[in-house]
Amino acid sequence: MKIHGIENMDRSSLERELQQGGKFVIYTYCFSILVMTFKRGSNIYFIRYNESSVAKGLPFTLLSAVLGWWGIPWGPIYTIGALVSNLRGGKDVTKEVVASFAGEVA
Repeated sequence: MKIHGIENMDRSSLERELQQGGKFVIYTYCFSILVMTFKRGSNIYFIRYNESSVAKGLPFTLLSAVLGWWGIPWGPIYTIGALVSNLRGGKDVTKEVVASFAGEVA
């Protein structure tokens, strides 16, 4: 899975960002086509300590808000879940990503 936001960062600068409060998150989005609703997770995004994770997830929130409602019954259910998750800053997967980096070194 691709990680957005760590381009041109070396390992030491990434570790420094994480110590200052940076994190890795995944955003949820959904869209409906007639009676079918699809719920998906985004790629992983690195949020620097001074960035807003809610603002970074806004495209996924808007996508769900516009296209997610239309499939009954799962459209409204998945849309509300995606909106709540994204407006809380997305799903924090920092521990999993850092553990996978540690596994690459070993």
